[in-house]
Amino acid sequence: MAKLTKTSVFTTQAPKAETPMDKTTRIVRKMVDEEAEKRQVKMDRLRNARLEREANTPIKPSR
Repeated sequence: MAKLTKTSVFTTQAPKAETPMDKTTRIVRKMVDEEAEKRQVKMDRLRNARLEREANTPIKPSR
């Protein structure tokens, strides 16, 4: 039987190196998330502007 030492029993594995595909995927996801956030902010701003405009527009009575 092999002699067990403190360092041979509980070894930590070195973190896996990032592959070029992992790097590309990470960058693209970041870009897509940023674009989606910008789009959401723009939609919220436009929605609020439309609701404010509709609230300030007087309703014409129908006959």
